Amino acid sequence: MKKAIIAAGCLIPAAVYFASRPVSAGPRSTALRAEQDEASQTIKIYRADGKEPIVTASVRRDARPYLHPIVAPDGHGVITEYRPPHHLHQTGIYWGFKYINNRDFFMKWEGDHYRRVSAKVVRAKGPQVEWQTVYDLLDESGKPVLTETQNWSMRHPQDKYILDLDWHGEAHTDIVFGQIYVGGLFIRIPWHPGDHAEAVNSNWQRDKDTEQQRAIWTDVGIQVEGRNDLAHIAVFDYPDNPGFPIPWRVDSQYGFGPNTEAVENRLDNGKTRNYRYRLVAYGGTLDPAAMTRAWKEFVKEF
Repeated sequence: MKKAIIAAGCLIPAAVYFASRPVSAGPRSTALRAEQDEASQTIKIYRADGKEPIVTASVRRDARPYLHPIVAPDGHGVITEYRPPHHLHQTGIYWGFKYINNRDFFMKWEGDHYRRVSAKVVRAKGPQVEWQTVYDLLDESGKPVLTETQNWSMRHPQDKYILDLDWHGEAHTDIVFGQIYVGGLFIRIPWHPGDHAEAVNSNWQRDKDTEQQRAIWTDVGIQVEGRNDLAHIAVFDYPDNPGFPIPWRVDSQYGFGPNTEAVENRLDNGKTRNYRYRLVAYGGTLDPAAMTRAWKEFVKEF
């Protein structure tokens, strides 16, 4: 049964007005196709008649899976970044726990920590495509401590992308997730000194004031090369997720994500844990009221 939705997470000050730009899925969606290439160890998402990928999933056998590059829905600019100088461990959009039994899976992301079990396209064509990755997270001796399964789906309604992630983890030993400022899903946008960017959450907190604040969604917009407005990625928390509404990590370079390790917590050997998130990518101006309506529609879908 779904937890009750906390009303405070939906408050939008009446005096605040932003130009409306729809963020919920429209009735018409662009047809997509997903192609796996084992030689490059990628899964690439294309518009059905497109020649260049709009989303690339890296599914290396010896490294953490991630999404990068992601081209903005209108084609103007790339909205993710891979290993920027200020955070060399950050790889586009990815999942990384900071501490599992005091072992770091956030800053450490290669083969001594991650090993691919499988990667596959689940639905290759249509208005929605789907793919799955399964990875073992390894202890110091190379034995799995946790197996994570990421089930992704993508739609492209009108001028936005909707990416849904269902994350499933199964413990192979007793696990303690250490309390820290970051851990779980994380989004690295292409910020550089002097770039205009803004973070806003569902409580109408902004920029540094969003750090470690509980919210039902957080949106980050960035001025990227090739466009004259902001490219945005919003992430929706889900009422059944542990700790909902979760505190959010928003760093000084506008990397952000829901912080699943805001409190120390445990997962016993053989037990499982699940998280669900929605990511919405779009260009233009944030409409907070429309974003909250889109979040409510997301909740109703499941």
